[in-house]
Amino acid sequence: MLFNSYIFICVFFPLTMVLWYGFNIMGRHRLAQLVLACLSLCFYGYGHPSYIVLILSSVAVNWLVSLCIAKIGEERVNYRRLLGLFGILFNVGLLFYFKYYDFFFSNMNRFLPAQIPLRHIALPLGISFFTFQQIGFMADRMTGQACHYKLIDYLNYVTFFPQLVAGPIVAHTELVPQFRKIGAGEHRLLDKDDDGRGVWDDIESGLRLFVLGLAKKVLLADRLGVLVDAGYGAVASLDALAALAVMLGYTLQIYLDFGGYCDMALGLARMLRIRLPRNFDSPYRAASIGEFWNRWHMTLNEFFTRYIYIPLGGSRRGTARLLFNIMIVFLISGVWHGAAWSFILWGVAHGLLRCLEQLPLYKRLPVWLRWGVTFLFINLAWVLFRSGSLGTARLFYQRLFSFSGVGIQKVTELAGGAKSLALLLAIMFASLVISLRREAYVYVEEKASTRVRMCVLAAVFALCVVSLSGVTAFLYFNF
Repeated sequence: MLFNSYIFICVFFPLTMVLWYGFNIMGRHRLAQLVLACLSLCFYGYGHPSYIVLILSSVAVNWLVSLCIAKIGEERVNYRRLLGLFGILFNVGLLFYFKYYDFFFSNMNRFLPAQIPLRHIALPLGISFFTFQQIGFMADRMTGQACHYKLIDYLNYVTFFPQLVAGPIVAHTELVPQFRKIGAGEHRLLDKDDDGRGVWDDIESGLRLFVLGLAKKVLLADRLGVLVDAGYGAVASLDALAALAVMLGYTLQIYLDFGGYCDMALGLARMLRIRLPRNFDSPYRAASIGEFWNRWHMTLNEFFTRYIYIPLGGSRRGTARLLFNIMIVFLISGVWHGAAWSFILWGVAHGLLRCLEQLPLYKRLPVWLRWGVTFLFINLAWVLFRSGSLGTARLFYQRLFSFSGVGIQKVTELAGGAKSLALLLAIMFASLVISLRREAYVYVEEKASTRVRMCVLAAVFALCVVSLSGVTAFLYFNF
């Protein structure tokens, strides 16, 4: 099920709000959690009921491993670590089977005399996200940094629908305590929180955040996607200007698409009085790749830092080890994003520039120049990300640097005509401005709702709703 669909907006979420608040107001807090978990599973399995079996199996194995760790006692460190390692390997194996099996064995078949048959397995939605959340939990269980949770709390941690299929990747320490307090009746949904915010404050700000995220996706990202899909569907016919437009179009599209999803996820959770971590902080304003990753998909960066970079030694073991650790993290980041050599090269390229940024000479460059280099690199690297194969990426770069074509004829053709070109340019300009400004959640927190703002927001929401018939799935559903 999509956030940007009639069934979600008109049926699923209103029903969720009624049941969640209704049972909690009646004091049936555990029943409210059970209903929320069931609704989240229905959200996940909508159109693909087999996905429910997959995620429930994954949750069951991880929770039972955690239970076994609790049963053997904290003093038996070696057994605890062995069980934790089994849990981590189970999650990695599950991810490998569904996401990397064909990629791995198709490459192995080049060197093996007997060909291993490929399975052509359909990638389940969100498997990269919910397996990483459980890997983080299992890593903390084996080191004694996490306790064993009740099944309903853990189930809601993994399946909570706003962040289930495309993040943010939430640490158990950020989400489970909220469900535990609600389940125990310690957090009454109608009471004010520690910041003095009441239920209507959260519903109002969450609704604003959801609509702003929906507008990013429906009114901007999907419109840019028409240009991008047309361009990548006919790479060989692109001239340099058209390739440049397509490249910039995808740079803006992926930010607005993924950022819009995260805005909606944060807004939906806030309307249920649950806080999710922020995932973006105006990443295209970054003046280095290091800063970019502190602003882009922030929860993934935090995961890699906590569970890979720091255990490898971080920056504590000299320059050579630092550079090695950086490359390992970015290599894994590339692999995580997709089972193709283009994704791996995308991660390696980011890692190499991050290593070059360690040079004193680079740090002495003016900020504006470092920003320009970073933004140019990000655009060029997104070509690898979007192409899906090295051959397509190579052809795109050839067209981009061919310096062929000096008019806008091809761009006009991709846009669908002169009138569509004018609209496309307006959308690209608006998208660029939005991508370089503050995030929507900052705007919602700093700007109080007024009658004029709410009327404008209502008009934007209405425009989004009438445009839903032409929307597409979120880009990060593919990862």
